[in-house]
Amino acid sequence: MTTLSPSPWPNQPDITDSPLNPPPPIPNPNPNSTPPTDVVDTPNPNSTNSDQIPPPNLLHVTFNQDYGCFSSGTDRGFRIYNCDPFRELFRRDFDTGGGIGIVEMLFRCNILALVGGGTDPQYPVNKVMIWDDHQSRCIGELTFRSEVRGVRLRRDSIVVVLEKKVLVYNFADLKLLHQVETFENPKGLCEVSQGSGSFVMVCFGLRKGEVRVEHYVTKRTKFILAHDSRIACLKLSQDGVLLATASTKGTLVRIFNTYDGTLLQEVRRGVDRAEIYSLAFSSTAQWLAVSSDKGTVHVFSLKTHSQNEGTDNLDNNSNPKLAVTSPGSPLSFIKGVLPKYFNSEWSVAQYRLIEGSQYIVAFGHQKNTVVILGLDGSFYRCKFDPATSGEMTQLEYHNFLKPEEAF
Repeated sequence: MTTLSPSPWPNQPDITDSPLNPPPPIPNPNPNSTPPTDVVDTPNPNSTNSDQIPPPNLLHVTFNQDYGCFSSGTDRGFRIYNCDPFRELFRRDFDTGGGIGIVEMLFRCNILALVGGGTDPQYPVNKVMIWDDHQSRCIGELTFRSEVRGVRLRRDSIVVVLEKKVLVYNFADLKLLHQVETFENPKGLCEVSQGSGSFVMVCFGLRKGEVRVEHYVTKRTKFILAHDSRIACLKLSQDGVLLATASTKGTLVRIFNTYDGTLLQEVRRGVDRAEIYSLAFSSTAQWLAVSSDKGTVHVFSLKTHSQNEGTDNLDNNSNPKLAVTSPGSPLSFIKGVLPKYFNSEWSVAQYRLIEGSQYIVAFGHQKNTVVILGLDGSFYRCKFDPATSGEMTQLEYHNFLKPEEAF
């Protein structure tokens, strides 16, 4: 049995692990599993010799659970970055193959979940590899009959998303705990809460536009018909109380209570169709950020915080087809007479990027800031002013594939 001992990466004094309990040891269930792969020492990205090395092709980028770090998968391996202050923490390039299509962090510890990707994948695309960076090798794996679409980690669980199935494994021994059949899910959309006192998982239901919510502590299942169209993006608040969803139309974002399915709020990104790339709650669930292919990141003000379970007005708000209008709106008295967009809640802040490029967004650890990551390697830190609204102010820019490029 291989012992897993999660802890901060060595030589990174400013990186500390989360106070939550670390996951227990993980055995390798298959002694004949994929053998360890040599890791190539990569030159310091800030050295003069690095100018001779062309940047890799970016296959994947995502934030960790508390938005303090982010990871990228490339056609050579993977890299880990700190958000505030921005800097590359380390990179791992492989001597053969190298394509990594999914890199899922476990807060800031040494354990990662990897899935191969690209034209020359480092690992089979139907396997989830558990990587221990202290040992620079994989210490466990999960194998499936179809391609892995997504992975989510908790300190006690590993959630694997396939095209039409979601499987939940115990972190201690990689034993299967639960599996559910879902609607087609090529993006691998699935979310899990991170609070130690609850375990909430959100995935697709069996119908178009339907969301399934699993409350594992209370052993309750809730189905929410969130949209008439297919779901394009979803996000849970950290405690699992609030759920934000967007459909393939991309005009509206709906916020639900996961315990009773109540529609709490509906906000409008725009009038034209758009592909929603990411949703993010702030740590207090006061704000919601949205990115799309229109090239604009929006921040919305939420009327409910995650500690409010939203059980009031259950009968009035339980229909997800009802738009929620701010009581202070001058148009609220003619709701239902004018088109919906006159009654809509619009964003309080925006930041405009290149239209058509793919970006994901999260809230920064500094007050009223967002961090934006692009599949072109761009890193933006922006600040918004809730009092004045309007355009955000850019505080920082980097190309994280070329760390020397910043302004």
